[in-house]
Amino acid sequence: MVEGGPGEEFVSAISGHPFGPIQFTGERHPLSQVRLLSPMLPSKVVAIGKNYADHAREMGGEVPEEPLIFLKPSTSVIGHGEAIAYPVGLSRRVDYEGELAVVIGRLCRDVPAERAREVIFGYTCANDVTARDLQKKDVQFTRAKGFDTFCPLGPWIQTVLDPDDLAITTTVNGELRQSSRTSKLMHDIPALIAHVSAVMTLIPGDVILTGTPEGVGPLDVGDEVSVGIEGIGTLTNRVVSRD
Repeated sequence: MVEGGPGEEFVSAISGHPFGPIQFTGERHPLSQVRLLSPMLPSKVVAIGKNYADHAREMGGEVPEEPLIFLKPSTSVIGHGEAIAYPVGLSRRVDYEGELAVVIGRLCRDVPAERAREVIFGYTCANDVTARDLQKKDVQFTRAKGFDTFCPLGPWIQTVLDPDDLAITTTVNGELRQSSRTSKLMHDIPALIAHVSAVMTLIPGDVILTGTPEGVGPLDVGDEVSVGIEGIGTLTNRVVSRD
């Protein structure tokens, strides 16, 4: 749990598992003096493609009638401040994609949209890093989306939040590249949970990436990319060469 105002945040330690009963230990640490890992290690990351109309257009298509789902492996997950490893020997075009991520809090399957909020633990920021040239070459998304470090999540999970109309931005080296609002999602969060859970069982800690707005673009080795979402915080990662 993070407490305090900007520049004075503290992390309060807990005992127990975040998805079960917890107790505060009384220990508090300045946020500046701790390393933030990914706030969860999901069994799977379920991502949604072309869920903002403007992004679908910039990719040369329309919003699918049903949510377009694909998977990112758990080994792609990193936390705030960790490095995105650019696979220089395999890809010449790696893009950022800032997104709102939904964290599942209960084992669930076939969840009706009207009960979707009951299975949500909270929300965090995500960057669906993509080897764009490999995505076009392969047609399907597994290799392009699945490299180690290609799913930064964080900086933490916000458990009390209305996600329906939040500002979402992505910056690269401080320059604004994406700016939109979650109210522009074509398939909203309850619809996504209903659709995904009709296909596969969701486990506590699993993550659904809700899609990225327009403005996706390339990253280079040495760049610093930040995804900020209103009411949550900012996820920042630097790009390094994997080779």
